[in-house]
Amino acid sequence: MTDMTTRAGLSVDSRLAGLLENEVLAPLGRNVDAFWQGFAALLAEFAPRNRALLAKRDALQAQIDAWHIERAGKPHDAAAYKAFLTEIGYLVSEPGDFQIGTQNVDPEIATMAGPQLVVPILNARFLLNAANARWGSLYDALYGTDALDAPAARPGGYDEERGAAVIAAAKAFLDQVIPIAQCDWHELEASSLDDLFAQLSLFGCQGGEEVVGRTDNSVLLRHNGLHVELVVDRNHPIGRNDPAGIADIMVESALTTIADCEDSVAAVDAEDKLLAYTNWLGIIRGDLSESFAKGGKTLTRTLAGDKTYTATDGATQTLKGRSLMFVRNVGHLMTNPAIRLPDGSEIPEGIMDAVFTSAISTLDVEGHGKFGNSRCGSIYIVKPKMHGPEECAFTNDLFDAVEDLLKLPRHTIKVGVMDEERRTSANLAACIHAVRDRIVFINTGFLDRTGDEIHTSMRAGPMLRKGAMKGSDWLKAYEARNVFIGLKHGLSGKAQIGKGMWAAPDLMGQMMVEKIGHLKAGANTAWVPSPTAATLHALHYHQINVFDVQKELPEPAGLDALLAIPLAEGANWSEEEIREELDNNCQGLLGYVVRWVDQGVGCSKVPDINDVGLMEDRATLRISSQHIANWLLHGVITEAQVMDSLARMAAKVDAQNAGDPLYEPLTGNENGAAFSAAKELIFKGVEQPSGYTEPLLHAWRLRKKGG
Repeated sequence: MTDMTTRAGLSVDSRLAGLLENEVLAPLGRNVDAFWQGFAALLAEFAPRNRALLAKRDALQAQIDAWHIERAGKPHDAAAYKAFLTEIGYLVSEPGDFQIGTQNVDPEIATMAGPQLVVPILNARFLLNAANARWGSLYDALYGTDALDAPAARPGGYDEERGAAVIAAAKAFLDQVIPIAQCDWHELEASSLDDLFAQLSLFGCQGGEEVVGRTDNSVLLRHNGLHVELVVDRNHPIGRNDPAGIADIMVESALTTIADCEDSVAAVDAEDKLLAYTNWLGIIRGDLSESFAKGGKTLTRTLAGDKTYTATDGATQTLKGRSLMFVRNVGHLMTNPAIRLPDGSEIPEGIMDAVFTSAISTLDVEGHGKFGNSRCGSIYIVKPKMHGPEECAFTNDLFDAVEDLLKLPRHTIKVGVMDEERRTSANLAACIHAVRDRIVFINTGFLDRTGDEIHTSMRAGPMLRKGAMKGSDWLKAYEARNVFIGLKHGLSGKAQIGKGMWAAPDLMGQMMVEKIGHLKAGANTAWVPSPTAATLHALHYHQINVFDVQKELPEPAGLDALLAIPLAEGANWSEEEIREELDNNCQGLLGYVVRWVDQGVGCSKVPDINDVGLMEDRATLRISSQHIANWLLHGVITEAQVMDSLARMAAKVDAQNAGDPLYEPLTGNENGAAFSAAKELIFKGVEQPSGYTEPLLHAWRLRKKGG
């Protein structure tokens, strides 16, 4: 039973209250009673507004459902549909010409282009790995992945043949992006680090400005705003045999990282939220650490320090050793029992996140951290799952109130708007306008956006197969409009325009072929699943200058294309095709749900139906459950077919998890929490708010935790 305490009429988990009062408010010198009184007043204003916004979502969806039901069996009338969406307020008027006014934005967001990591905030080890992924070894990234098109390393220690191929590929990359005047990189000879630095500084990198400094064992280069560090060590087995003594090439990799309180975690109660906020506190203070066993030894991981160089003019230059950290709060939908309002209802979790993560981040703003996160005095919060400009305006007002509560200057709290709901995509300019003085980020994401696409038009008819949706008109318009609208309203040079996740962490060769497309589309950041992937994806930002690309992008298709519903009109699927699609959805759904409900794992590498490991979170689950629910609703499949697929895929998921000692099999446990949750996500999918999975997942996880 949770131990609760009373603060200003609020019933608060005592551990959360202690964390906030002793570890945050006390160091900040804030009056505890005044804080809680202010927090209670904030909730009195914003909790009812939050509920009203959710009610409007439901009302709009009911009107859209009714419109489609009334026109069942008739051809889709795009013009009438658009007029209807305007009439009910789903579509709003475009704002006039404007440019965002965001100020005090760190260069990692505003003027640099590079990879972005998203990491579950509940896992301290992963969080530390991500924060430390600002720098990565190119040699290690190539040696250990299929990004290098060469025979895999032979077992039994270092494979010199593989290593030689790695060094050749790394130096070929330098020849491509930072060529030197006198020779190719593999031909460069130097007798010492001093000699190497002198050669590169005087004659070497074309243009000269790329050589920016040195340490006692490295030379620092810069290209396209990103740094590359040549590590010189003639005592190292690799450096000993290198003509210039280069033992490794360190690449500036994950410029930014999102510590995620939302889709990649299973946080359902005060215990979970306490861990989330404690880990965020450790990141902000700089003292987060995690000990773990590896190779028979206990290792302790901590945050990396900064890097200091002597510049070519003799001055000292310091570069950050860690990613610039965002924190992703939850959306507007869920509540949490960690705090109860005076009427006994649970606190809106998004409001709780805004207050707690901002209060903790104020330690950084006011100089209480070991390293410092933002050098510009800003707090960076990503806000997901907002539906349209009204909800963005609510977030803007909420952040105003949080700033006042914490005595922060206006617009200290910056916001990243995730363009992952249809009403936001259709009104993106108005959404940006609603947060125009604090916005630092927009992005696109296929999975959540497709989940909302299916749910919004659930009653219109059966949808395309998931794979076919990637080539549909609405998705192409969505991806292109997001970038174009962001650029039109001044995000370039002030904010990130991002693209979604590469979900297959073991397929780095394929990533290197495909993910450069995000840069060609004008995105100055894109999500990657691991520090190694960040190091490899960073190479793309040397190959292409995104800010040059942004100046030449054509105007995309308009709103009509975005509103095209991905219906499977005229489809004549075979029984085999239907079974294949259903099995794919059921396998992915079960593979994710069983870890979420039984083990509280919100994101992990889940084997797909072909045994390819994919990084999956709730967005994956949303699209799969909504797709099955849509086909059930329209008679493409039957309940019996779904249950048959679930039974067969449960056996497959059990086999895929056979090596996990914590795993509880699904087969033979069909009345258990995990299998029951999976069934409800499908059979109650039509009635779930916006098709979200959280209400059912939270309910079953709480039941599982309660025994």
